Amino acid sequence: MKKIWWILICLLCLGVVFAGFAAYVLFADNQPRDEVVNVIVQPQETMGQLQQGIRDEQVVRNPKTFEWTCRLMRFNTPKTGKYKLPAHANNVQMVRMLRRGQHYPVSFTFNNVRTIDQFVKKVSDKFYFEPEELSTLLQDTTFLGQYGLTAQTLPAVFLPNSYQIYYDITAQDFFERMYKEYQRFWTKERLALADSIGLTPVEVSTLASIVEEENRRPAEKAIIAGLYMNRLHKDMLLQSDPTVKFALGDFTRQRILNADLQVDSPYNTYKYRGLPPGPIRIPEASTLDSVLHYRHHDYLYMCAKEDFSGYHNFTASSAVHAQNAARYRAALNKRNIKR
Repeated sequence: MKKIWWILICLLCLGVVFAGFAAYVLFADNQPRDEVVNVIVQPQETMGQLQQGIRDEQVVRNPKTFEWTCRLMRFNTPKTGKYKLPAHANNVQMVRMLRRGQHYPVSFTFNNVRTIDQFVKKVSDKFYFEPEELSTLLQDTTFLGQYGLTAQTLPAVFLPNSYQIYYDITAQDFFERMYKEYQRFWTKERLALADSIGLTPVEVSTLASIVEEENRRPAEKAIIAGLYMNRLHKDMLLQSDPTVKFALGDFTRQRILNADLQVDSPYNTYKYRGLPPGPIRIPEASTLDSVLHYRHHDYLYMCAKEDFSGYHNFTASSAVHAQNAARYRAALNKRNIKR
């Protein structure tokens, strides 16, 4: 009996030792640094490659216990993603994060964006793909050509809004999602409206971008759209200051000088008739609808009000417009605004 008891006591001690060792392996802090550690798992990366990378980058203090934990938790297939392992994480916490993967929706919102570069910056740190991957894709003329797009017409595809998009999406799939949203916006009803006013969807976006740069306030957008439609119908130069700012690459200007109007660019609507080659910003859906439902009137001229309220004086008379412009120039001079 004594022998049996000793055997049982030894087995119990061994069990306690094993349990303590297992607890150490699984739950002891295994991070070498105090800050968050980033681990990137590439597509098709094997478990061996993942573990080798963790050893090489010294992600953990004890790579062997991490590998044992992977075996104990039956973690055999890494999932693509960029993981932020918290400071002082133990092996179990790290394996759980890596095994769970990153196939979860991210809320992606963007608005008030002028350029494609600004749009690309909006995706920074939002998704698994790098912003540079999206930027390269959007500069690929062959890729854009598959969608009937050019670098000039590309801004028309993106519609400011809030979207739920999975984190582990690729750059190409992200663009596909944006393009599907664009197609979803252009319903049969909207396409019919665009056709009835003699514009393509891209041209609607181009005009909407000009309208939005003139004034983002809802009260004036349909009026401004109607003014430019009147000019298009009369084959007049649009003479839109924002298109000159775009051609100059400077939207900070508060004053356009005669010398600025000489810039030789297809976007300079003081020089070239019709709409520019593409949008000068990424317009909101509400502005696109303002163009599709533009206000019918006889206005041909607009000038910012001299009270700097952001609103405009509209007229069909060139003489009245000259008076409005003179008052506005005087207000600029009074404030010593030269640019």
